[in-house]
Amino acid sequence: MSAEASVGSHAANSADSAIAPPSCYNTDEQRHPSLLGSKYVKLNVGGTLHYTTVQTLSKEDSLLRRMCNGETEATIDPEGWVVLDRCGRHFGVVLNFLRDGSVPLPDDCRELDEVLKEAQYYQIQGLVQHCLSAMQPVVKLQNNRGNNKYSYTSNSDDNLLKNIELFDKLVLRFNGRVLFVKDVLGDEICCWSFYGEGRKIAEVCCTSIVYATEKKQTKVEFPEARIFEETLNILIYENNRRSGPGGLHLLDSRGSGSSLGAGQSEEEGATGGDRRVRRIHVRRHIMHDERGHGQQTVYKD
Repeated sequence: MSAEASVGSHAANSADSAIAPPSCYNTDEQRHPSLLGSKYVKLNVGGTLHYTTVQTLSKEDSLLRRMCNGETEATIDPEGWVVLDRCGRHFGVVLNFLRDGSVPLPDDCRELDEVLKEAQYYQIQGLVQHCLSAMQPVVKLQNNRGNNKYSYTSNSDDNLLKNIELFDKLVLRFNGRVLFVKDVLGDEICCWSFYGEGRKIAEVCCTSIVYATEKKQTKVEFPEARIFEETLNILIYENNRRSGPGGLHLLDSRGSGSSLGAGQSEEEGATGGDRRVRRIHVRRHIMHDERGHGQQTVYKD
């Protein structure tokens, strides 16, 4: 080969090298061989070492999958460890979710928030939703019109519809912060339940049995103010989840700012402290005494 031909060939090769795109933008055949050519992956997450497979990391459309298939550039040290500049404390939770599709989440609200932040960084939407479901307060309306074995009082149907309408209004207002559930199963005809931190916080029962002279009737109440108050109480659990269970201060249901309506009673569980469940029930009472005319009406709980 002549000197001129050699120089021309070298110049052409240099030109090809100059226009070649970086490795993170290469085609499938030219992507980073350290991840694509290996079944196993060594991960160094903030100094915490993990050993897994490309198949596990690729189970969901996430930042980790894009690092495996070369769409996102991966930082690899001289010993072959993929280096991720994140805290490795909760990366095991991330890996176990990718392996199994579900994972037990921490009970502590602060740790749960940290797991959520990691899931958002790695863009694993399944784990993000799993964390949000665990953190989100819940308001449940149990509405079982067909369970009634007694006739209704004259305004019970209207009050039942008012409860359902209030539920729909609360859904429209707070759906981004509270999970609303409507249930048609169970023993109660109309009952509201409020959950925070994975447990029941309060319950408002809207039905009672009215004992008349000849028949028993179901009376449906509409304690709108009390239902709205308990919904706001649940939002306090969401707003203060970082402080943990001991740092939560709920609105006092018996304080000066609220009052029970006529014929309502409040019960509290015997578990103590903030772990109690507030239960609000309409008192069961006798509208007409059967003992004889002129005698005093009797009220019973």
